[in-house]
Amino acid sequence: MALVAGIDSSTQSCKVVIVDSGTGRTIRTGRAAHPDGSEVHPSHWWSALQKAMADAGGLADVSSLAIAGQQHGLVLLDADGAVIRPALLWNDTRSATSAEDLINELSASAHATRVGIVPVASFTITKVRWVRDNEPENAARVAAVALPHDWLSWRLRGYGPTGESPLGPGLEQLTTDRSDASGTGYWSPSTGRYDLQMFEHAFGRSAREAGSPGQAGTPVVLPKVAAPSDVTGTVHADYANGSDIAVGAGAGDNAAGALGLGIAAGDVVISLGTSGTVFAAAPTAVNDPSGTVAGFADAAGAYLPITVTLNAARILSSVAELLDVSFDAFADLALAAEPGSGGVVLVPYFEGERTPNLPNAKASFHGLTIASTTRANTARAAIEGMLCGLADGLDAVTASGVGAERLLLIGGAAQNPAVQAVAAQVLGVPVIVPAPGEYVARGAAVQAAWALNGARPDWELDLEAAPPPDHRPVIREQYSMFSGS
Repeated sequence: MALVAGIDSSTQSCKVVIVDSGTGRTIRTGRAAHPDGSEVHPSHWWSALQKAMADAGGLADVSSLAIAGQQHGLVLLDADGAVIRPALLWNDTRSATSAEDLINELSASAHATRVGIVPVASFTITKVRWVRDNEPENAARVAAVALPHDWLSWRLRGYGPTGESPLGPGLEQLTTDRSDASGTGYWSPSTGRYDLQMFEHAFGRSAREAGSPGQAGTPVVLPKVAAPSDVTGTVHADYANGSDIAVGAGAGDNAAGALGLGIAAGDVVISLGTSGTVFAAAPTAVNDPSGTVAGFADAAGAYLPITVTLNAARILSSVAELLDVSFDAFADLALAAEPGSGGVVLVPYFEGERTPNLPNAKASFHGLTIASTTRANTARAAIEGMLCGLADGLDAVTASGVGAERLLLIGGAAQNPAVQAVAAQVLGVPVIVPAPGEYVARGAAVQAAWALNGARPDWELDLEAAPPPDHRPVIREQYSMFSGS
């Protein structure tokens, strides 16, 4: 069968998987690191993409590809296709005040009804407002607004800054997909269209979708929203190793992860990465005026209600470093403690928090006594705190009308045996742990195969573990005393 490539341009790195489009078997992989930070110049992503493709053995035998990327990042382009300033990423919380302004001006209910999400600092619309209010000279130069996966797909097709790309600016060739567009705050999953008035309210300038008829003045160009199975173009010859490679629509990272896992109704995914996410397959759009659940679209034509925490796997690495132990030793310590950690509770808002929306919060330990302050209880409290925060997100998703029959626990931390055991005690729903894999990149490969063959592939999911149910309500009960959940 033909080979396809799935690319995951995440916060931390760029991953490439080359997959047999018929069986889903991974043939080879590549990786390159991204710089740390909450704002990053997109040129670093472009360099990492080229390095990761080379590390994967190149694309000479690949027939199609798609790029999944970290959601919400604000990429501002001028009329020459040049990046105006480093991209503001999802984890940049400077726009928290901008989010408050947008809610006060239009109401949380209006945002939820019109675009499925209520502004928080993570979303693109708040960053658009922040640039308008804090960098007027940059704002005046903006000719187009894109997201990370949009920009990378556009560059790979040969477009970009004048003099630095084979085809030049081509802003009208910018494309995105419904999943990533739904995380901006100015595209509606319910209508399947941009809410251009919402963008204009946030930025103070009119906008139009790429390829749409011109308007008076110079409206900002927003990427054309491609359907899940669309081919948006081909990889430019300069980057294709002589091959004719179709480019699929791409996706936001969580939507691509859902594709890679093949989730269906009744499945809920909890992803333990830099951030923690809880998302599920839903047949209808979700509009939560509280803002706890973001009513995103998915990458397959349906919907993906999601809650996100800013703090997930880094909680464990931070506490392991505090205890001066390896990750394996950290797991052993946690498993040596009893459920509930002897009453010790960690509210793990190390980097502020998005769910609940507390951008300036800090982490705190509670319930410490001379007897309970042990290394084992400290380790276990870190795992319990991380999973209790995500359990609150699970409650919010199910309260929106989504059923939860099984939980798929993914991410590097999901392989930790202590995390698996505690998940079965905290979450109250049967837990399975898929085999380790790059599911976001694999989801992008699903999309690439879909674009190539005209049908969504159905690849088998390999499982790593299924911890036995062992629900211990005391863990969440004591967590709620201090977290306010």
